[in-house]
Amino acid sequence: MAEAFEFFQAWLKNPLRVAAVAPSGKALAQLITSEISHDTGPVIELGPGTGAFTRALIERGVKQEDLALIEFGAEFAEALHLHYPRACTLRMDAARLRTANIFDGRPAGAVVSGLPLLAMPPLKAAAILTGAFRKMRPDGAFYQFTYGPQCPVPRKLLNRLGIQARWLGGTLANLPPASVYRLTQIPPGN
Repeated sequence: MAEAFEFFQAWLKNPLRVAAVAPSGKALAQLITSEISHDTGPVIELGPGTGAFTRALIERGVKQEDLALIEFGAEFAEALHLHYPRACTLRMDAARLRTANIFDGRPAGAVVSGLPLLAMPPLKAAAILTGAFRKMRPDGAFYQFTYGPQCPVPRKLLNRLGIQARWLGGTLANLPPASVYRLTQIPPGN
């Protein structure tokens, strides 16, 4: 309950940055991390907030040392660092991800995003996606959730960046109900 109150307070301070009135629930955390395991390798989490997805990643076998938690909110970043001291917690704007030195240069196997991409200007969303795919292996996947009825990345932007989106599933058990999309690079020649 304290986590939900902390999240709600952060939303009150800056509703456009937080973009949700409650933290993600366990059902959404399980869905967005469902294809990730200890075999995935390093994982970057964008906008981890109170750590709902972080906990699910660790439950799936991802070691703290293989987590980079990119969080803009000072209150969330401090709490994440305390709860996950062996993870790399960086307080920064995810649009600057390409400049971050994480995992000693090893590419990530996945990115899990709790960012409100739909509420962002297209240039910022493009910077986040570009930075994320530069930090991943060519076969890596970017997992994004949305409360909306379709992919939170417009088709035009997907095409421009050479990314394809696939609906992974939805959950009515989240408040509000949410869907998850898996974004991957389109292989050259396709």
